[in-house]
Amino acid sequence: MTIREMRTKLGDTQSEFAARYHIPFRTVQNWETGLRKPPEYVVSLLEERIQGDLVNRRTATLPKYSPQKSDLPRRCDYTGAALWLRAVRECIGEPVVFALDEALMCQGLFGGRSDEYIVWVYGEDSVTRFNGVVLLGNRVSPYSVEERNGLLYTDLNRTLADSFANESILDMQGITEAVSKYYYRSGENFDGLSISPEYQERFEKLANEAIAYYDD
Repeated sequence: MTIREMRTKLGDTQSEFAARYHIPFRTVQNWETGLRKPPEYVVSLLEERIQGDLVNRRTATLPKYSPQKSDLPRRCDYTGAALWLRAVRECIGEPVVFALDEALMCQGLFGGRSDEYIVWVYGEDSVTRFNGVVLLGNRVSPYSVEERNGLLYTDLNRTLADSFANESILDMQGITEAVSKYYYRSGENFDGLSISPEYQERFEKLANEAIAYYDD
């Protein structure tokens, strides 16, 4: 794909594309007009990132309990979030990348709820054979994945993007608490967070809520 094809697939303007991938605006212009040619390794990296960003991260409804599906370990039976998530992963028995609230638990930014039922993941369609599993997509860019305690999970930037995409069905308490903790741990700033252009306005609102949450 050319740079322009990548950008139009995302539906971004040149300035939005530049902001999304931290590329100087003039550089994007020069690439698209042919004034300069992007290095092949840059094209490959961008294609990898864009394929991940094109994953459908929006889910219409939360799954209802079905007696035909298998049950996952219960959160209330484990003293820590990491122990529970390892038990969940072992029960599923195939690779998954934890997302949203579960990713925040892996990051140590959210403790979870004792009655946790929903488990957000990226993985194969087969993982939906378990009650409570919400599949955000089959694939997520490896650049957005981290590992801790043997668990794979989306980084905070991807977690925030997924939360905004699914806000209509997501309890945002965990996200607000996590952003508040991040703000505190970072010396009362949000340096290091990279928000996609389409979510900038929503993030500003969340940031204010998170600061108020911390102040309380």
